[in-house]
Amino acid sequence: MQYRPLGHTGVKVSELCLGTAFRAQDDEQICIRVIDRAIDLGCNFIDSAFYGEGRSETVVGKAIKDKREDVILCTKIFGTRHAAPNNSGLTRLNLIRGVEDSLTRLQTDHIDLYLLHSFDPHTPLEETLRALDDMVRSGKIRYIGCSNFSAWKIVEALWTSDRRNLSRFVCIQNQYNLLNRWEMEPDLLPLCREHGIGIMTYSPLAIGLLTGQFRRGQAPPPGNHPWNKAEAGRGFSAHKYDFDTAMTERVDRIVQTLITIAAQHGRTPGQVAIAWILDHPEVTAPILGADLPEHVDEAFQAAEWRLPTEQRQALDAVSAVTMPDKWA
Repeated sequence: MQYRPLGHTGVKVSELCLGTAFRAQDDEQICIRVIDRAIDLGCNFIDSAFYGEGRSETVVGKAIKDKREDVILCTKIFGTRHAAPNNSGLTRLNLIRGVEDSLTRLQTDHIDLYLLHSFDPHTPLEETLRALDDMVRSGKIRYIGCSNFSAWKIVEALWTSDRRNLSRFVCIQNQYNLLNRWEMEPDLLPLCREHGIGIMTYSPLAIGLLTGQFRRGQAPPPGNHPWNKAEAGRGFSAHKYDFDTAMTERVDRIVQTLITIAAQHGRTPGQVAIAWILDHPEVTAPILGADLPEHVDEAFQAAEWRLPTEQRQALDAVSAVTMPDKWA
């Protein structure tokens, strides 16, 4: 496992981050084994949130209780506790309560990286940043960042932090994969490069579409995944995922290219898709979800090699999106 700096902090994190939503795994002991296996393979970067009404953080807390100093722990906030008017958003009230709840579930006295899970249009950004700064100064949080923020809101946050001498975002978390390049590449990649901000990317396999198991014109394979509406289990909102709509001709061409490259190098299509992300120097770590220890083994093998230039160029070309003239 190789390690990369977390933005401009100097903190070193593994170039693969373990995601712990565990949406398709009900057995807590297997979840703990997944975390143990990732750590055994050199992963020191674990991502969590209020997934499963706090179940994710609870499992992570149990798994790392005796390994806390070896882990860079990331969690996120927006919704907290049960549904109620003041149990969501980025207000000072909800942030302070959310941090305390997360610390309890995680069985720790500090969070290494605390991310705002989504932008809150109803709370002044300065209120949010001041509350985060207070918690950094108290020692409950080490570093802060955001997830799913637009580029201009990140710039506003950086400007506010600089102007008010508040803690500054050091990392963002956004979706990035071969099927979704436009969310990151036009603005966020250059922004983070310019300002020394780390990047965690989620859904590197596009919810499984880039594993090579899904092909256009074929029914999704059986199993508990969001593309199989008949079998999608807890944690999956099956109605959100329409396989026939998602599996376009462009997507199928990308999948075929992954299959071809994988066969040439003795890899899996998923490993190639992850290697493509790792080939971007701006990216700190893609977040890899795993529901079984063997899933960790397969995914983490992506860090054992580097995508050759010719194959990187082939994937860039097949996944390129031509914007209409009016958007150019």
